[in-house]
Order: sequence, then structure tokens, then C-alpha cells
Amino acid sequence: MRREEQTSDPSVEDFLGWLADVRNVSDHTLRAYARECGALVEWLASKERTATTATPQDLRGYAASLRRRGLKPTSIRRGLSALRSLYKFLERRDPSRGNPTTVLDGPRGGRPLPFVLTEGEVELLLSLDYGSDFQGTRNRAVLEAIYSTGCRVSELCSLDLDDLDQERGTVVLRGKGRKQRLGLLGPPATDAIAAWLPVRGARLSSAGRKTRALFLGKRCTRLTDRRVRQVLRELALRAGLARVPSPHTLRHSFATHLLDRGANLRAVQELLGHAHLVTTQVYTHLSLERLREVYERAHPLGSKRKRAGLFAADAPPATR
Repeated sequence: MRREEQTSDPSVEDFLGWLADVRNVSDHTLRAYARECGALVEWLASKERTATTATPQDLRGYAASLRRRGLKPTSIRRGLSALRSLYKFLERRDPSRGNPTTVLDGPRGGRPLPFVLTEGEVELLLSLDYGSDFQGTRNRAVLEAIYSTGCRVSELCSLDLDDLDQERGTVVLRGKGRKQRLGLLGPPATDAIAAWLPVRGARLSSAGRKTRALFLGKRCTRLTDRRVRQVLRELALRAGLARVPSPHTLRHSFATHLLDRGANLRAVQELLGHAHLVTTQVYTHLSLERLREVYERAHPLGSKRKRAGLFAADAPPATR
């Protein structure tokens, strides 16, 4: 299996193997399932239970333990979602055992709108002086590529040199479930990558190393998502941004800015690699919120407060 985490429960191991070999989920997704299922196995072991002997009451107790640990509702929902997937898999293998997760009721709550940067904040970030050394050239190419393609950080780090088509200005992105799509590189991203390639080649040559990875760490190994997050944090602080973005913030910003400028929702869905349109629709809500903010600031009747003030100013003086 494509993972390091192991659990002591054979049925959970079978489930994780199915995710890796049949569903072909990404390494990141596989680690997340292994982590959530492993936590359940550990808790059940303390009750002398296993995944296959757990009762609905046991799973209710586990869900309650997550709440007592003070986890955020989103973390609890994510954990319970992994367990539901586990028990659906086990039920398909043995329909007679039923599915004990049907009694689980996770915390309710609407989906929060993602944090995005304004176009001006992105410009601040990308107009920094990155320098012409190994890290500076690479960092500019990395950030330009994420914002230009809207890719996930895992997709960026998994890019190989063969995935790049400089002439067409595209990269082949491998998303969730190993699905492939084309990412589009605008002129700034194309130029940044073109500047990075000879620096990459020189570093590999001097180190006597070979690799297919497009983006490298300082030891000539594939760049990690952790390092990308560190780099973005450092650059955001240099740029003086009010909030420190994550690589996924650039992906959110990519989608929101496209919709702000009139892009078709279906086209944005395809560019993001979303399987379902409803996942992309969250950005329409975000664009609407931003549009309403502009409207309320600019329109004379844009808010109740302005409306009350305007009418009060125009009203005739009261007579006694």
C-alpha cells in the first residue's frame, strides 16, 4: 500500500487497501482515512472491541469522545464521514452485519465560505523581489503556477518535467482519484517556469542527481507540500498581508477571481477538477458576498443604515 500508517485491525486494513488499490485515492486522502480509522481502532481496543464487533452504542460513545476532546465541528464531521465510508465498505462485504453508523449524528453547521485574497493582495505577493538564486526562482515559479492553474498543492508537488508543455502553456495535473486534467499557464507563470528550468538543471548537474520532479527542494528531492506552505507564509509576511494564506487560499482566490470577472461556472469546475458542480458553487456565494459589500459601500440605498440616513436628510422638518 502507498502509506506508512498501519492499524491493528484486519478489516480496517482491507478497507484502506481497497481505497488505495480500487478507488485509487491520493496519498493525502489515504493518510487522512488511515488517521481517522486508526483513532477509532485505538478507542475500540480500549473497550475490548474491534471494527467488526462494534455496536451502534459503541460508535455513539466514540462520537461523544470526539466532542469531549474539544475538536472543531468540521474535524468531528470529517472523522465521522471516514467511519461511514468504512462501514459501508464492510456492509458491502457482509450485508448481514448491517451498518452501525446509521445512528451517528454529527454536529450541524453550514459550510463556511473560504478565505480568499483580493486581486490586489495577490499582486502584492507576486510582485515581491524573489531574487535570481535557486530558492527565489523556484518560489516565484511555484506561486505563479498555483495561482495560474488553481491546482492543489499536492498536484503541484507531484508535477514531473514531462507534464509541462511550454509551447502550449499547459501542465498535466493529477487530482483526486488520479484523475487528470490540463492546467493553464498564463504568461507570468510560463515566464517564471522558463526562468526556473535552467536553475533546476544546473542544481541537478552540480549535485550529480537525476529526478523527474519539476519542482525541487534544496537537496534535489521533490518539493514537499510542507515546504510550499512555509515558503508562502514567509512571503506573505514579507508582503505585509493581513492574513497568512495557505496554498489552498491561492486556489480559492483563483476560482473567485475568475467568477468575479464573469467566468462560466462549468468552466471553473473543469479548471478546478471538481467532480460535482455543487462543490464549485461555494465560490458563487463568495463572489456574491463580495459583490454585496461593494454594493452596500457604493449604492445610496445599499444598506438600511444609509437608507434611513438618506430619507431622514430629505424629510421635511417636523411641525408642531
